[in-house]
Amino acid sequence: MSRRRSLALMPAAVVALLGALGAVGVSAKPPVATDASEVTHWNQVAASTLIAFPPPDGGSPVAFQINMGMVQGAVYDAVNAIGPKQHREYLLEERTGAKASVGAAVATAAYDVLSNLVTTAPERAPFPGRAGLLTALSTEYDTTLGAIADDAFKMQGISIGHLAAKAMLDARAGDGRFGPSQWTQETGVGKWQPLINPANGQPILDPTPWVGGVKPFLLQSSDQFRSAPPPALTSQAWADQFNEVKSLGRIDSSTRTSDQTYFAKWWQSAPGLSWNEVARQLIARNDLDAADSARLLALMNLSTADAAINAWNDKYHFDFWRPWNSITTTLDDGNPGTTTDPTWAPLITAPYPEWVSGHLSLDGASVTVLREFFGDAPGAFSITSTFVNPGGPAVRSFDTFSGTVAEIVEARIWAGLHYRGADLGGKALGTNVANYAIANYFQSVGQ
Repeated sequence: MSRRRSLALMPAAVVALLGALGAVGVSAKPPVATDASEVTHWNQVAASTLIAFPPPDGGSPVAFQINMGMVQGAVYDAVNAIGPKQHREYLLEERTGAKASVGAAVATAAYDVLSNLVTTAPERAPFPGRAGLLTALSTEYDTTLGAIADDAFKMQGISIGHLAAKAMLDARAGDGRFGPSQWTQETGVGKWQPLINPANGQPILDPTPWVGGVKPFLLQSSDQFRSAPPPALTSQAWADQFNEVKSLGRIDSSTRTSDQTYFAKWWQSAPGLSWNEVARQLIARNDLDAADSARLLALMNLSTADAAINAWNDKYHFDFWRPWNSITTTLDDGNPGTTTDPTWAPLITAPYPEWVSGHLSLDGASVTVLREFFGDAPGAFSITSTFVNPGGPAVRSFDTFSGTVAEIVEARIWAGLHYRGADLGGKALGTNVANYAIANYFQSVGQ
């Protein structure tokens, strides 16, 4: 067994300890560790900037995640390029002195990528906030640099940050973002059909249907972890999943509790926002330095970006019908265990095919990386929902990653969005992507 593979199979707690202490590998750690304040600050700047994009212009949860991956990959390369080489680069091979300003490097790499993303996003929907985002980014960048002494080390940090951003932007040129739609409409039993907007009579379609065709960051192909297909429509498994969501996911369900309704709405927000929020909390609590923080955020966001790409490739590959298609249809699925209801409507809808769950794909990838660094029970962490008025507090606390993801599996059924198999398939997809990334990228030098 190779050293790389054997380390990937270490218990999570051991891997987390070794990663946090920088103990894996043969190279010595730089003599002075740098705190992670600018790494986490610019992670938060990136999240708040990218989520402000209109959905068709790149602000949907999965397109947001691709953009976050670009930012955090560049930040990692900038930090990793300073001083003795500790971990393998992602893209950037150039290096700079050990005393180069980490803060300047982080801010420059993040600013360059973010300002490029804001500037170049095609305006497929009105983007009135574009100029304001650019102004806010410029102010943040000037503030960061203004707090750093004007010396050669600052200039070294700025220089390596520019190079890291350029490497990322060059690598992603022509990568399929904003390319053609992955969907060709088909009709018949089992096929997804979009809902119709009652205001204009037009189909409600995916704002970013190109995501499944984007070149991955870490995977070999956008369908590397193709999910198992949906159950046969004549099977008992299909009948069980159909009837579960039919009962629990109806907008006026009498079997779903008020708490379950609250949880279903509460989780209807961008997973990337949630898990980056958690990562920042745990970085601060565990006092990770800049290098380990940048590595964590790059590994998590690049893995999750690839999970989004693979999940969207799956969605349009299977083109499987949503519960509101299957439950209200006049078509016969050939299963005596299912009975349709033309009056049925879900609690929440989504404008793209069902199989697999995109939310759970992103959740599975994110928590797999977080678990490698901190274990499954890192102590209480909080998540803030962006759903407007979910019926309870916007901020909730959790104790374990496994328990949190288990709740999301149920929440997507309570929402009427997914069958159980699609949730579990999405979770498995994200986990597989992240485990592949952990085994093959950002390794310690000498591993």
